[in-house]
Amino acid sequence: QVQVVESGGGLVQAGGSLRLSCTASGLTFGNYAMGWFRQAPGKEREGVSCANWNGDSTYYTDSVRGRFTISQDNAKNTLLLQMNSLKPEDTAMYYCAADYRWVCGRGPATYVYWGRGTQVTVSS
Repeated sequence: QVQVVESGGGLVQAGGSLRLSCTASGLTFGNYAMGWFRQAPGKEREGVSCANWNGDSTYYTDSVRGRFTISQDNAKNTLLLQMNSLKPEDTAMYYCAADYRWVCGRGPATYVYWGRGTQVTVSS
């Protein structure tokens, strides 16, 4: 049974940093592209960042490029999202997910395993 668990969310002031972590059991990390999504109240789920199965290609949505960094340790089945220079508009529930393909998708449709999310709140 596959289990995806996020951690690292919290309350931070604008300009601060958080590091989100995602661990996955029951699947081999290197066989999947992995991504981070977020969803704010009343808004659609948005793709934040993703990485191909071996991490050699990454994607960032425009609003976070230059501030967020995705990384992974396949040996530890761990995906990280370093978030710097946080803004109030980054406030959302953040989800980690595994894409069934080796190349990550920017939208949620191809992601088959999802965590329950970790809340990130950025105060102004």
